[in-house]
Amino acid sequence: MQDSLSQTLSALADPTRRALLARLRQGEASVTQLAEPFLGHMSLPGVTKHLKVLERAGLVSKGRDAQWRPCRLNPEPLREVASLLDEYRAYMEASLDRLESYLESMSSSDRTSDSTSQLPSSLTPHHPSNDHAKSDR
Repeated sequence: MQDSLSQTLSALADPTRRALLARLRQGEASVTQLAEPFLGHMSLPGVTKHLKVLERAGLVSKGRDAQWRPCRLNPEPLREVASLLDEYRAYMEASLDRLESYLESMSSSDRTSDSTSQLPSSLTPHHPSNDHAKSDR
């Protein structure tokens, strides 16, 4: 059995399921209402299967109002995903800050010396005039 975060990420991996969740952000809807945009290329049972995946992941819940079974978005599993992504965002921002500091230090050292003399020959700017000299030999 998968942990809840794995189930949530697996459910979010499918574009149809993400579209169903996007529709539910607008408010409750019946299965028929949710299926309507997909019926040109998917059957109602196909949409129902996607909804069941979302339900198992805890992203969607179904209520009961007489014969009407409204589906609603449950944002709690998305908070867990957001928390995980926030950790990676912090890591990436720190990495980009270190890169920015490094590039600034390189830029300031370039102002004080000839930058091409510090480059390896493979990174030295190419001058087309050198091609003619080599081809004449």
